[in-house]
Amino acid sequence: MMKDFLKASVAITALLASAGIASAECGIEKGSVRILSNDFAALHAIATAAETCASDTVTVTKNQTTEHKNIQVPALTTNPASYTVAVIATNSVVPLLTGDLVRPLDDYVAKWGQDLQESQLIRVDGKVMAIAFMANGQHLFYREDILADNGIAVPTSYEEVLAAAKTLRDKGVMQNPLASGYKPGWDLAAEFVNTYLGTGGEFFKEGSAEADINNENGLTALATMKEMSTFMSPDWVTYNSNLMRPIWEAGDIAMQIGWGSVAGSYIAEDSPSPEIAKATKFAAAPTIGGGTIPSAALWWDGFVISKNISDEDAEASFRAMMVGISPATAAANADAAVWLVKGYEATPAAVGVVADMQAGARPYPMVPYMGLLHTALGDNLAEFMQGQESAEQALADVTAAYNTAAKEAGFLD
Repeated sequence: MMKDFLKASVAITALLASAGIASAECGIEKGSVRILSNDFAALHAIATAAETCASDTVTVTKNQTTEHKNIQVPALTTNPASYTVAVIATNSVVPLLTGDLVRPLDDYVAKWGQDLQESQLIRVDGKVMAIAFMANGQHLFYREDILADNGIAVPTSYEEVLAAAKTLRDKGVMQNPLASGYKPGWDLAAEFVNTYLGTGGEFFKEGSAEADINNENGLTALATMKEMSTFMSPDWVTYNSNLMRPIWEAGDIAMQIGWGSVAGSYIAEDSPSPEIAKATKFAAAPTIGGGTIPSAALWWDGFVISKNISDEDAEASFRAMMVGISPATAAANADAAVWLVKGYEATPAAVGVVADMQAGARPYPMVPYMGLLHTALGDNLAEFMQGQESAEQALADVTAAYNTAAKEAGFLD
């Protein structure tokens, strides 16, 4: 089922721009548009644009929350579904597809998506099931002034990042110059996925759902993450993308691994720390172990339309989202994302994600059982990171937890 989907995902992550809908007119007679999404600037812009379609006969509501992944399956399972639109990412769409909770969009694309390029159309078994509108990924954020003042070149590898951090500590510039999203759970698992991808390793044995991370690549990834944490604040267990920004703006960090989707807010003209914003620059995610692949998963964000809703609401929702992801929205919010929209030109905020793409970063694995492995990683790496068990034991625990979940889900015998 996922073969065409994976091909489409890989194609999208190789693009720097794509097409969007040309018209800013909604033209919706009636219907209910109910949007569920994550909570960051680009998605705020899209939802705000979609809300302009509201009228006496059209309602547009939104729920933008970091808990969206936990909400979407039960919310779209009800009949009618609680939401008509789910804004999804590379991984979060898989449960919706496997649960048969979203509808094909071919008819809507034919009527109102003439300006969408083929590369934006995510096809599964030949049917358009999602529309992509932005690329995302994690990459290096760095303080250009601090590095330059201390004779440090912009790091391109984790080895260079760690050497730069040691230099800053030894010189007394910063005791804890690094940050990354190491909060136990989803964030910590994502950092392992990023780092493991940089080793060139595969997460599963070829042609099967059998996990294959308890190996030298897994040990290398964990060793690197553990060493990174030694140059972080003791509060690193609380670090996610939302927490790191105020710490960065306070001037307490010189380098971090952060999401491209928040990069624009770090360099915004209205930043509370304008000098720091001016000195903030972006580069590709570091390589690891002498490799050449950025240690980052490439993602795409897009939207799907619920299956368990009326055709009237589905039509209204698709048309409202076409306004939401229009070139006008992207142009007015150019720094908010790496838009896969017609006319988009990369901005300074997009440098990191574009650099990841150009250097050959790999896409987040698009298989139905990856979510189970991600959860197992998030639940079982914290003890190693806090020095309570060995890397070998942590990877064994991850594998055991994954095997249990995969057997319960029918992916393993």
